[in-house]
Amino acid sequence: MNDDQDRSAQPDGESAPPIRTRSSRVAYHNQWLSVREDSIEFADGTTSIFGVVDKDDYAVVIAEQDGHFHLVEQYRYALSRRTIEFPMGGWPAGKSGAAEDLAKAELVEETGLTAAGWTHLGHLIQSAGYSSQGFDIYLATDLTPGPHNREQTEQDMVHHVVSESQFRQMIADGRIGDSPTIAAYQLLQLHRDGATG
Repeated sequence: MNDDQDRSAQPDGESAPPIRTRSSRVAYHNQWLSVREDSIEFADGTTSIFGVVDKDDYAVVIAEQDGHFHLVEQYRYALSRRTIEFPMGGWPAGKSGAAEDLAKAELVEETGLTAAGWTHLGHLIQSAGYSSQGFDIYLATDLTPGPHNREQTEQDMVHHVVSESQFRQMIADGRIGDSPTIAAYQLLQLHRDGATG
């Protein structure tokens, strides 16, 4: 067995990380995120820098009823185009709380729906190569409609209800390309198969 196989077999936390942080500074900060630049040293003694985006975790909600999913469509500034996604988001600046409370708040905010049934499907990593952010996925069932309460940045948001077969086709033809939405759907499939929860 080679060294790489040895390390991969070790439980988390039983060996020293292969990269050491020598120093760290915040290069940019606003109310939603911060970017830090770390001076790092590899196991062989070579040094480099690493940029990390630190951002609070968020929640993704699969709101399902009678074989249909509730989706939202909105303009995403960073992409310069509209995207279709499951309802999702994080706490406003200065607020925090449990992941399930965040999921409930996001569902009401973006769709007006409340749910009597909540199932945590899992926690995933957003972009491990450059960000510390993750997200929790919840399945919301037994839905009741009501008024939404969207933020100013969501004023162009549109609420869609699609069948699961339509949803799958939207992924296949590229109309849905949001990776957290697609990853959340995969966790739902695993849950249905009894592999999660």
